[in-house]
Amino acid sequence: MDIERSNLLAGVGQDAIAALTEGRHGDPFAILGVHKHGVFTTVRVFMPGADSVDLVDPASGNVVTACQLVHPAGLFAAAIASKLDYCLQVKWPDAVQLTEDPYDFGPLLGELDLHLISEGTHYNLSRTLGAVAMEVDGIAGVRFAVWAPNARRVSVVGDFNSWDGRRNPMRLRAPAGVWEIFVPRLTPGERYKFEIIDANGTCLPQKADPVARASEAAPSTASVVASSTPFRWSDDTWLKSQQSRNGLEDAISVYEVHVGSWLRNLQDGNRPFDWVELSQRLVPYARDMGFTHIELLPIMEYPFGGSWGYQPLGLFAPTGRYGTPEDFAYFVDRCHGAGLGVILDWVPAHFPTDVWGLADFDGSALYEHADPREGFHGDWETLIYNFGRNEVKGFLIASALEWLERYHVDGLRVDAVASMLYRDYSRNEGEWIPNRYGGRENLEAVEFFKHLNSIVHKRCPRAIMIAEESTAWPGVTKPTEEGGLGFDIKWNMGWMHDSLTYMSKDPVYRSHDHNMMTFGMIYAYSERFMLPLSHDEVVHGKGSLLMKMPGDDWQKFANLRAYLAFMWGYPGKKLLFMGGEIAQPGEWQHDQSVTWDVLDQPLHACMQRLIRDLNGIYGREEALQFGDLHPQGFEWAVVDDAANSVFGMLRSSQDRSYSILIMSNFTPVPRCDYRVGVQTEGIWVEEFNSDAHEYGGSGLVNGAVTTTSSSLHGHPASLSLQLPPLSTIFLKSPR
Repeated sequence: MDIERSNLLAGVGQDAIAALTEGRHGDPFAILGVHKHGVFTTVRVFMPGADSVDLVDPASGNVVTACQLVHPAGLFAAAIASKLDYCLQVKWPDAVQLTEDPYDFGPLLGELDLHLISEGTHYNLSRTLGAVAMEVDGIAGVRFAVWAPNARRVSVVGDFNSWDGRRNPMRLRAPAGVWEIFVPRLTPGERYKFEIIDANGTCLPQKADPVARASEAAPSTASVVASSTPFRWSDDTWLKSQQSRNGLEDAISVYEVHVGSWLRNLQDGNRPFDWVELSQRLVPYARDMGFTHIELLPIMEYPFGGSWGYQPLGLFAPTGRYGTPEDFAYFVDRCHGAGLGVILDWVPAHFPTDVWGLADFDGSALYEHADPREGFHGDWETLIYNFGRNEVKGFLIASALEWLERYHVDGLRVDAVASMLYRDYSRNEGEWIPNRYGGRENLEAVEFFKHLNSIVHKRCPRAIMIAEESTAWPGVTKPTEEGGLGFDIKWNMGWMHDSLTYMSKDPVYRSHDHNMMTFGMIYAYSERFMLPLSHDEVVHGKGSLLMKMPGDDWQKFANLRAYLAFMWGYPGKKLLFMGGEIAQPGEWQHDQSVTWDVLDQPLHACMQRLIRDLNGIYGREEALQFGDLHPQGFEWAVVDDAANSVFGMLRSSQDRSYSILIMSNFTPVPRCDYRVGVQTEGIWVEEFNSDAHEYGGSGLVNGAVTTTSSSLHGHPASLSLQLPPLSTIFLKSPR
């Protein structure tokens, strides 16, 4: 017996056996599986806790030979013919398992895959790393792979092996630092994590898969094997239309939504609607309201609901809170079927410190910087990605492409860009490290953005890349070949701040801050801008849009109507956070529904109609679209009437065949016979008036107005208008 045992363990030292049975061995394939030593061919299997292991003929199901227990910890072995096909029949105390041997499969990832991962240019990362359901040599199962270059040992653990890290240690593919294993007979839906022993021999908390394509719903944290079956899309017509449309030249009106609080089911424990339910409710609503896009606050898997998704850990996985990845794909498909684009907020700036996440992933600062002066964000208590590391840049770019390509998403709004561009962002002196030239610019982040946007525009030319960038960094939307960062659109945070500050003032004081509404035009065409009234403006004690407005109830509504109409007339793409379109009275609460019941009150219902009509006018009037990006499509009609708090804008079509005049009166005093110069003689027709009865106003309207030959404001003709109190009106010129 001793001789036979020694033959079955021939070539394997006692230290190696101890390391294997104790779960410390970094090269299990050197011991397990089929090995030839001298005249012996041996199969070794490590099944801690098993009663017995037999080798079975896969064709007949008959037992070929019984394995001997050669180590009490659960190491079994048997001598076989050199070319024997076999399966393992494992008898557990309460079950019998039949499976192929994971250690009978050779290396799976190709050398090119490994090279591209190391180079940071493997943009189909979720098809290489993570858990991929597939067949190998006709055997169905799941290939697991994870990047952990500084680990001593990595195992995949899950329900299928009782979360025992000794059972499925993985093969290291040096020098890429990728660990892999194929586990036969596993299917989509299996829960799993990675158990890692670091370079010092410490077993880390089990880690979720950084490239998982599905995850358990919070607060559970396991990754889930996603299906590899392609989703059956029905959006070919939409995708073709996006390739042929003018893109940024067209109207873009975005409805920003937090999925968990747009609508909740009060009859079912106040739970949020899932993707299928949102497809039936949110999609037709946004379409009927005239929005062109729905923008979702981050839906990548994240641990803490109170972060609204802005501290994600699963950059490849739709959160399990609202359904499966297939359910999310269905939602996108339904949006496209309704003529709506989908934009996702995407967060490559930072990630939370949860021990089961990316932090110290393999016992080292792998995804983050080791030095907290570069790697820790004090404001959010999060870790900052190391943009100087190829594998990290590749990981992030592959995540962006995952949403654009796998899920047909139409654009990404990149969060917190300013925090990435500046090394001293929100840091005091001595708390940051200058770049190699001694400056504050994060040169690695700059190169990351250029690379990201270049790759996205090459592979997904229809995609819109949007930057939330709150400083005056030059060239955010300039093409990368011209030295810019390569984004398509930048949020105009300055316009948002200035205009909301102006509108919050009592009208009697607005004349002193007239320039807050005009200053933005000085830089309006320095970038391609979007005007955002986002979730950030209606939380943390800031109050709702309605409550920011001064005056009694009627004046609050009138102010908000005039302001929103001014926004729709001002150059720039539009974004409005949910609830703003119905003048929700209270500020946003992420765990409560929008207060839709206020629509029973006329003024709220009128506000909803106003937004619907503004979207309609914006969508059909080329004169309101051309000047969004081109200065020749805009001029001030009235810019200096601070005394009356009146503003006038002329928006012209590209061929100058017609114009739309937008006039705003931000005082409660009607202005009768208010004269403004225009370039086109004839009858100007009032297309919109925020003071109309149908919007809850006083009903002071103009109808059709004929010009007089009196020149004014440098134009050959002029109009005599009635400017209602606290209002914005649109008049269309004759062609």
